[in-house]
This record gives sequence, C-alpha cells and structure tokens, in this order.
Amino acid sequence: MELLSELDGVEIVAVSSFRETEPVGVVDQPPFLNGAVEVETSLAPRALLDALLRIEYELGRTRDGTRWGPRTIDLDLLVYAEEAIDEPGLRVPHPRLHERRFALEPLAELRPELVVPGAGKVSELVTALD
Repeated sequence: MELLSELDGVEIVAVSSFRETEPVGVVDQPPFLNGAVEVETSLAPRALLDALLRIEYELGRTRDGTRWGPRTIDLDLLVYAEEAIDEPGLRVPHPRLHERRFALEPLAELRPELVVPGAGKVSELVTALD
C-alpha cells in the first residue's frame, strides 16, 4: 500500500478489509491474503500495470515458479473505469474476475454497484457464485 501510494499519478481512494482464503489452482500451499484497493490515477492502463509489476518485483515476486503457486505478492489490475482492454499482456477487466470470490468480495465491499464490463454488477457477480 505504501509503495502504491508513492506512485506519481496514483491516489488511494479506498481499501477493503483483508481476508484469508484458500488457494486456487495449486491447493497444496498456504492460504492467501486477499483485498482490493480503489485508486484514482492519471496513468494509462498499461502504465498502471507496469507500475504494479515493479512493486511486485520490489517486494520479491519472481515469475519463475509454478503458475498459481506460492508467491510473495500478486497485484492484479481488475478493472479500469469502464474500459475493456484486450492486448498482449493486458486484459481488463481481469479475465477470471467474474468467477473469483476472493477478488469479487473485497471489490464488492468497496463498490458493490460497480459494473464489470461484459459481466455485470459486482454485487450480482458475488451472488451468482452462491
């Protein structure tokens, strides 16, 4: 959060509570800690993603392990305003957001009426997982 708040052109607006969740994919690993942060930014989506990846690197994240395996940190760009982006290395909204309770619940805590482009309201997406 501190590194995110120090980025030029990024202001933290709200932070969800954090919750411990069971891993998805590779289940033989410790639980994850999940939350969501709402920001206002003057950065373009690609520049924001690049900044998030730099923060991951600074905090010791490497990408040479098992996909969905243990990691020190994982910062995802879930939504960017009402934009839908599909380009190499950048898909917004996050392509699996609508099926991930561990991402939707913190997002719903911040903005339940937020519409995920192509999927619907966050609050309805959470309910659909029940």
